[in-house]
Amino acid sequence: IRVVSSLILLFFFPSGCLTGAVNLKSSNRNPVVQEFESVELSCIITDSQTNDPRIEWKKIQDEQTSYVFFDNKIQGDLTGRAELLGKTSLKIWNVTRTDSALYRCEVVARNDRKEIDEIVIELTVQVKPVPPACRVPRAVPVGKAATLSCQEGEGYPRPHYSWYRNDVPLPTDSRANPRFRNSSFLLNPETGTLVFNAVHKEDSGQYYCIASNDAGSARCEEQDMEVYDLNISGIIGGVLVVLTVLALITAGICCAYRRGYFINNKQNGESYKNPGKPDGVNYIRTDEEVRSRVRSDLTKDT
Repeated sequence: IRVVSSLILLFFFPSGCLTGAVNLKSSNRNPVVQEFESVELSCIITDSQTNDPRIEWKKIQDEQTSYVFFDNKIQGDLTGRAELLGKTSLKIWNVTRTDSALYRCEVVARNDRKEIDEIVIELTVQVKPVPPACRVPRAVPVGKAATLSCQEGEGYPRPHYSWYRNDVPLPTDSRANPRFRNSSFLLNPETGTLVFNAVHKEDSGQYYCIASNDAGSARCEEQDMEVYDLNISGIIGGVLVVLTVLALITAGICCAYRRGYFINNKQNGESYKNPGKPDGVNYIRTDEEVRSRVRSDLTKDT
């Protein structure tokens, strides 16, 4: 009899549509919201015979699982900025980038034939870019290579980059646009680098970069890049002037040696040196010493 009853139940109530089996659904399993806005994580009970099921929300991030709603109260980093809507949905205010994660809604209905069901919601929090850091060389000689860089580290999803010269957007490849046929550059929108293989005079101007994603955009301040011609004749003239000055200095030194300016004065074939005196000593001759020195000189003369 039990076997027959079971067969009848299975025939009239397939396992996917059992009366008294708890089932969940969501109106949006992949909500996307911008930072500092509010969002609802939808979790709806469609079938259940249990009047007061147990509700739990868990956050799964970086392979770690933590409670968000447990024991009928908000838990963890959502404390004070989240609440339960209806019986099972979760609303979060003032979301931040750290709230991007998987959220699992779990319902336990003790009085139902299938007691447990769960549903996973993936929340994505978009972050607007901040003004990027741009580097533009101030002056580059004609024909030389030049690299302009643009970097932004806050935006999510990762922003794309575009460069402007004198408020005119630059293509990713100068060869693809006849307007820039006198230029030779490549723009990488993923890394933000703008590389000139060889700059021309027409590449002079004011440059700035814009970083943008689905949440918004931001730009850096304009910076000037000047492309100048090399003055070859001026460089050669300067080198000649330096060589001329060095030649004159060398000739002057040789002339001074020939005239003996760098030779020590000598007397009777020997260098004349004043008798050394100890520092700080002042010699004063007495009258007797003076008379003795005079007599000595007279004796030598005779």
